[in-house]
Amino acid sequence: MARGGINLALVRKAREALLSRGQNPSIDAIRIELGNTGSKTTIQRYLKEIDSHDPRPSASPSRLSEELTELVGKMLERLLVEGNEALAHERAAFELERKAMKAESSTLQGHLEQAQREITKLQSALQTQDEELKTVQSSLQSEITRNARISQSCSNLEIRLQEKDTQIQSLEEKHTHAREALEHYRVAVKEQRDQDLNRHESQIYQMQQEVSVLQQTLMVKQEEATRMIRDNERLIAENRQHAKEANQHRDAIEHLRSDLGIANAATARADGAKELLTHQLETKTKEASEARSEATAAQRREDDLVQKLASAEAEITQLRASSDADYLKA
Repeated sequence: MARGGINLALVRKAREALLSRGQNPSIDAIRIELGNTGSKTTIQRYLKEIDSHDPRPSASPSRLSEELTELVGKMLERLLVEGNEALAHERAAFELERKAMKAESSTLQGHLEQAQREITKLQSALQTQDEELKTVQSSLQSEITRNARISQSCSNLEIRLQEKDTQIQSLEEKHTHAREALEHYRVAVKEQRDQDLNRHESQIYQMQQEVSVLQQTLMVKQEEATRMIRDNERLIAENRQHAKEANQHRDAIEHLRSDLGIANAATARADGAKELLTHQLETKTKEASEARSEATAAQRREDDLVQKLASAEAEITQLRASSDADYLKA
């Protein structure tokens, strides 16, 4: 009994399909056509049954003339020779194309490795630029902090300078008042002395004593005025020294502002270099992707050629099997 549901109708259908494609309906070919199901004995029994019911006469070599048989044999031999030559040609062409594809694949692999090395180099350079940028930013922040401290110090010095100016102005006013008081005092003493001399000539001795006292007082006042003048000169010298220090601080501030401008320019250059390296990295990554695509396409073409070669070898093997079967039947 037939296995796997094999019956006469399925065998007949498989046989007709093979004949329509110009193939020999052998037992193995029919079994393959049926999906490798059914036993060969069952398939052979069904084929005999189909042949017994086939109204068409079987093609037997005995019915052919010797000349036709010889012609068919020569054609078969020529077909085999030409098939072998074509197969050898296809194999040689395939081998050449395979070598070319292998060389191209090696070249693409080299380009890919080179691109990967360049990408690694660019990534390292980009990392270096990032570290330099961080260092510049840190230095810039330090300079900004230092500039703020110096600005605060300058503000404090300006406040102290204003206080010193106020003190100097106050001392100058006191000095002016002292001079005016001394002048008024001299005028008053002179007037008083003249009046005393005019009114009291008899009190000259007393007046002389008073004059002596007044002269001593005047000397004390003059000493005080001299001391105040010296204090005024000392304060003026201190004011000049503070003004000089303030100018030095202003120069330092200008220098720091210049350094800040240089740091900003370095930061801008670092940003530009970073953008350039990023663009180069994207280009190399795109080239590496294209190289991978080309290598994949080359591998796909090589697989297609291997499949074509296998198909050609299978057809030649089948042709030889068919020829051998026809020869055995003959």
